Amino acid sequence: MTGALSRRRDGEERTWLRGAPPPRWARWLPVALLVALCVAQLLTDEKLDLGFLLGAIPPLAALTYGPAATALLGGIVIVLLNVPFMDLGRPGNSDVLTVAFVALLSVLIGWVRSRRDDQLVTVRTVAEAAQFAVLPPLRDRVGTVRCSGLYRAAERGTLVGGDLFDVRRGPSGVRAVIGDVQGHGLSAVGTVAGLLGAFREAVLDQADLVGVAARLDRRLVVDAAEDEHHELFATALFLEFPDDSTVVRAVSCGHPRPLLLRGREVIELPVPSGAPLGLGIAGLAPPEQLTVRLRPGDRLLGLTDGLIEARDSSGAFYPLAERLVRFSADDPAELTDALWRDVVRFAGTVRDDLTLLVFAPEIGAAEDSAIGPAVGPADEH
Repeated sequence: MTGALSRRRDGEERTWLRGAPPPRWARWLPVALLVALCVAQLLTDEKLDLGFLLGAIPPLAALTYGPAATALLGGIVIVLLNVPFMDLGRPGNSDVLTVAFVALLSVLIGWVRSRRDDQLVTVRTVAEAAQFAVLPPLRDRVGTVRCSGLYRAAERGTLVGGDLFDVRRGPSGVRAVIGDVQGHGLSAVGTVAGLLGAFREAVLDQADLVGVAARLDRRLVVDAAEDEHHELFATALFLEFPDDSTVVRAVSCGHPRPLLLRGREVIELPVPSGAPLGLGIAGLAPPEQLTVRLRPGDRLLGLTDGLIEARDSSGAFYPLAERLVRFSADDPAELTDALWRDVVRFAGTVRDDLTLLVFAPEIGAAEDSAIGPAVGPADEH
């Protein structure tokens, strides 16, 4: 499954020191050191005092192996110290006892580390399952719309941050939301979960996108009322791809405008910007809806400010519209992958939550010609 969550990475988050399995070189290091010392001693006419290096092998093994493998390597070290023809430094009894104590201590460390690693794996698995339940992977296709995206949480080690997205099939078409809540990281996950739950309900029973936006606005108002000292707000872009026409409808609540990629042309859709969610005025001053007719091959991009506010070393913002012209791949997944690589090359490290969704509605030439004149108040595009 190609989805936004499959791209939650920047190449640095899963390292050995952050929960990933030990690299192959680390696992081979104690074995390689043991073999190298034995070979060096056997091939050298003048015996070298290398016994002290053997004492480093059990601790090295404890870093990457469990207690059984550590005990095996420790036992081999003790045997080699007592083999006469190896002559590894001609250790006395006190030296052998010291190495034996280090080996036993290493076995204990290896056991504790293995138990801790098992606990961390369990905790991480449960945490990932919970986060995937909040923000599940984006499907390749929802209805007649092909989808792809990338999602990166700013806080290391997390899969969900302060951005949110969802694409759902409703009674009359496909609806999508891309949003950015106040704050980022784990502190924003509760708000994200509440908004996504409200969106999934509203997709099924609200007649239009304005009603969907009002439902999410009410959700934030109710949640904020539980704590009088805590304010909640979010920006969001709502999109709808109706089943019965080749248009896209868009409503913005203070969110960055979507981009339409038409061939080699990038068009910023002039969606009127309404008030952010959480102010309690969506029902009193509803946002305006923009309707744009789509053509075969059009791709629509929804994004959060983490993408357009990525900066290079000089402080310049990432020029998305200029860079987007370079990537005219028809496949949405290829487009998101190419953009992600370009952002990383440009900015090095992206420090804010970042979301990009690409929608490619399937529109045939017959449907395009049958629809007639452009639809909507701003469909000069």
